[in-house]
Amino acid sequence: MPHLISLGMGKIHHTNAGIRENKTFSVNILSQDQMVEMDYVGLVSGGKTDKSGVFDTFFGELKTAPIIQNCPLSMECRLYDSYELKTHDVFIGEIVATYADEDVLSDGKVDLKKVKPLLFDMASKKYWSLGPAVGNCWSVGKQYKNPK
Repeated sequence: MPHLISLGMGKIHHTNAGIRENKTFSVNILSQDQMVEMDYVGLVSGGKTDKSGVFDTFFGELKTAPIIQNCPLSMECRLYDSYELKTHDVFIGEIVATYADEDVLSDGKVDLKKVKPLLFDMASKKYWSLGPAVGNCWSVGKQYKNPK
């Protein structure tokens, strides 16, 4: 089974047409240090403003999905499936390559604390990042006691 990732984007975005045409996309996890640039590309329309100079990019294995050069963590994806909803498109991508800066790795694995990922919350219209880890997956649930 391939490693998959999904993302949803409003139909108004120019990126959607590029994903459908090329059958590829990238997912770039920017850090808190890149908040101003990230917010800018979300503020202006690609139909009215050339945003190509905001970030330096490169192309990986698939040759058609631009990847942000100074991004701490990026995934290059081949389109696996897509779904059209009323106002949004959902794209599911097969991750074919992952790019991570050396300084965000611990023991050869991505350390999210070092990435300092910038997270967007539509409800509060705020950017957030992660706090400390609060538990171990597939472990903490073993403490559950059924009250019945």
